[in-house]
Amino acid sequence: MKKITLLLGFLFAVTSLQNALAQEAGKRAQNIFVELGGQGLTFTANYDSRFTNRKDGLGGRAGIGYFALDGDKITTVPLSLNYLLGKDNKFFELGLGATYISTSGNSEVLFNKNESNVIGTMSFFYRVQPEDGGFSFRAGLSPVFSKDFFLPYYGGISFGYSF
Repeated sequence: MKKITLLLGFLFAVTSLQNALAQEAGKRAQNIFVELGGQGLTFTANYDSRFTNRKDGLGGRAGIGYFALDGDKITTVPLSLNYLLGKDNKFFELGLGATYISTSGNSEVLFNKNESNVIGTMSFFYRVQPEDGGFSFRAGLSPVFSKDFFLPYYGGISFGYSF
């Protein structure tokens, strides 16, 4: 329960920071997308936004994912800060975040016990995000780590809509 409270507090802080840093009355770059792999580890639905009224620079993302197989279930909640470098509609994304993972199950296919954990994540992605809105695409590496392991070559791909 403490981890869920911590994650919700982090999400609230990111949202508050986003509102505080929005300097102009114009539109900031926003993106909704589905991702396979990446910082959400499974299949996730996500929201990403810049903190200022630019299409590049500092921003954040939040998402939720769920996967079930033969009585085993995993729920993930990725939260991260990222920075976009680039121009026009092509960017390089650098990010750092945390993903809450909750597993449950009674078979030995995936999980044989109920656990929850928070792991660290990074993102090194190529992103195509149209300036005036439309189809967006991301692909790249998303290393994951905890005190027990480091997986440097975990990747992800996402498709979404920019507005």
